[in-house]
Amino acid sequence: MEYIRINNIADPLFRQVHELLSEVFPPEEVLEYSLWKEPLEDPGIRVFAAVHEGTVVGTTEYRYYPDWNVAMTDFTIIGREGLGIGRFLAQNRLKDLQMLAADNGKDLYGMFAEIYDPYRVEDHAFGGVKPMDPFVRREVLSHLGYKRLDFPYVHPSWQGDGEAVSGLDLCFIPGEEDMEQLDASLVADFLTRYYAVLEDKPEAWLAMVEQLRAADKLTLLPL
Repeated sequence: MEYIRINNIADPLFRQVHELLSEVFPPEEVLEYSLWKEPLEDPGIRVFAAVHEGTVVGTTEYRYYPDWNVAMTDFTIIGREGLGIGRFLAQNRLKDLQMLAADNGKDLYGMFAEIYDPYRVEDHAFGGVKPMDPFVRREVLSHLGYKRLDFPYVHPSWQGDGEAVSGLDLCFIPGEEDMEQLDASLVADFLTRYYAVLEDKPEAWLAMVEQLRAADKLTLLPL
């Protein structure tokens, strides 16, 4: 299996990546195809495909923020069972991020991820592939070391319609396993930059960010 970076919308592998995105995630979580041109060309956004015998069988997108020494996992998709794709993507992503942090003269502080809470939202269809079932994903991410940040989380819809999307937790996998808290200001700054591309922010999201700015620490809870 190959771990191949995609940085051009004309790359034929990207059509397969976008098809996987559209099969797995609900519409409000998926950026329209043509709008991917600039993100793919952005050197700070890293989109990789797991390619098996010429076919995209998995994909992940993530980014590294050198000023905070943290990363964000945008998505991880497994398209086929029985190939060890999840482990392959997670290991290659971590190696890449550790390299980026080392080039920044540091050890990686940690990585954010938005994780569905299927105990609150049960109507998501996840492409019919069992490893993408939200119950399975949540448990696997817990095994990897992700922890849930203790605050009610919403995010702006990626459809750009100003709607608030709920049913997810913002989580963080710390570089040091015994970390129990995270600065609320870091979370607020991160979310502000991460969602800067979306002009129309819901009131619920704006209020959430203001509450984070007024807070001191956020507890990291078991997932």
